[in-house]
Amino acid sequence: QVQLVESGGGLVQAGGSLTLSCAASVGIFDIYSMGWYRQAPGKQRELVARIINGGSTNYADSVKGRFTISKDNAKNTVYLQMNSLKPEDTAVYYCNVVRFTANYWGRGTQVTVSS
Repeated sequence: QVQLVESGGGLVQAGGSLTLSCAASVGIFDIYSMGWYRQAPGKQRELVARIINGGSTNYADSVKGRFTISKDNAKNTVYLQMNSLKPEDTAVYYCNVVRFTANYWGRGTQVTVSS
């Protein structure tokens, strides 16, 4: 079982920045991928960014050039640096970990971008 603790959400004005953090209860070396998904009201959950063990990354087209995902192996933590935030980035952001064949989810953190 993997426990995930998220932090860093909040309210920010358009054009501002936030950094999300997600700490995993197991070593990152046992994990295939770590990432962030988001779900806005009335919409499906979607991938925002993920980082594969080994360092390769994937981003949603809507956040490319604005968001950066990174990880700190020593802290078992993945980060999502979000710059140039837009109102359409407003959503609950969920940390996701894939370990072996299982998916684990954090409880979510709210990000609200005001116009």
